[in-house]
Amino acid sequence: MVSQALPGAAASAAAPKLDLNEPRLVTETAVAARVATLLEPSLVNLGFRLVRVKITAAAGCTIQIMAEDANALMSIEDCERIHDAISPILDLNDPVSQAYRLEISSPGIDRPLVRVSDFIRAAGHEIRIEMKSPVNGRRRFKGLISAVDSAAGAPMLSLQRLDAKAGEPAMVDLDLADLSDARLVLTDDLIRASLRAAKATLKGAPVTPDATAPEKAPARSITKAARLKSGTPKSKGAKGSAPAAPANDSGKID
Repeated sequence: MVSQALPGAAASAAAPKLDLNEPRLVTETAVAARVATLLEPSLVNLGFRLVRVKITAAAGCTIQIMAEDANALMSIEDCERIHDAISPILDLNDPVSQAYRLEISSPGIDRPLVRVSDFIRAAGHEIRIEMKSPVNGRRRFKGLISAVDSAAGAPMLSLQRLDAKAGEPAMVDLDLADLSDARLVLTDDLIRASLRAAKATLKGAPVTPDATAPEKAPARSITKAARLKSGTPKSKGAKGSAPAAPANDSGKID
């Protein structure tokens, strides 16, 4: 499969539905990896695909689940559905023993790129990318996605560099199998593409490949009560219920 586009290029065909089972190029480690393994099958059954699991020290401990549907979209209602479905799984398997805040969100406009299809859909837009191994002596690049080629089974990204210094090549080919991290850069072109996507969705029109960056859905955040330990390490007391936090003006539940 080969995709090539230029910024602002017109697209005539509707964007295909995303493959919910498409493997990710970037995956988690440690506790976040256990959370991802637990939740990914349930997300697929709900009609979503996992983008990223991130565990931070925000509010003591926050588990952020980033996901999207087959149209690369996410609504607040979707966040609530996912929360209600995965909370019992987390409570039962208890991958994080301390109290935490569970946050469900969309990838946002300046989204992380974790699958080959993410790069194809973002063709023509500006990204920042980091490789595991150096390419021409460097691991980090900034540029425009010129083409994505996965025809041979080894996905390759052609990047029109915006960070090339004098004497350096303006184009670089990167092996996506060696990807460490990648994210879209928030530019005027990307914002306009997102607005076109939102308008097309409201009108019921198909979303075209040059307008696929989703609006970020308000996050759904719920606080898990602290677990009360007693007796042996495996013995746990009752879990209290945390009061629901009020929504702010943006619709995000803090």
